Amino acid sequence: MALHDDLLAKARAAGLRRTKALEALLSCLSEHNRPMTLAELSSCGHLAEQCDKATVFRLLQRLSDKGMVRRLGLHERAAYFTLLIPGIHRDYLICTECGSIEAIDAPCPVHQLEEEIRQETGFKNLYHELEFFGICPSCVKE
Repeated sequence: MALHDDLLAKARAAGLRRTKALEALLSCLSEHNRPMTLAELSSCGHLAEQCDKATVFRLLQRLSDKGMVRRLGLHERAAYFTLLIPGIHRDYLICTECGSIEAIDAPCPVHQLEEEIRQETGFKNLYHELEFFGICPSCVKE
């Protein structure tokens, strides 16, 4: 529950109103701890009871604008959304055939470069997003 409270505090600090829909969306994203589509989120527990798909999408856009949510996926396919949690970094594999997304369980090769860029440029809150695209094993078999 501490993560949920931290997320709500960050949302409030970013200027978002604390609503039941926002609370339910943040709960859903943190409980599932994986990228989820708009359809999955809209039908998720209390969120489905609180608001419609359009409201969920608007909340996701606001959270994305505030740097709290990351949009993943191929632009012509369904988007996936995942929380951006300080101190936790994930990179992803995305199938160009079926659009499936999975987290990569390997050390990120860009962290050292990011630190060098931070030191050389003086940028604050520097981050990166790394996505690899290819054809997943299920699609290769077909």
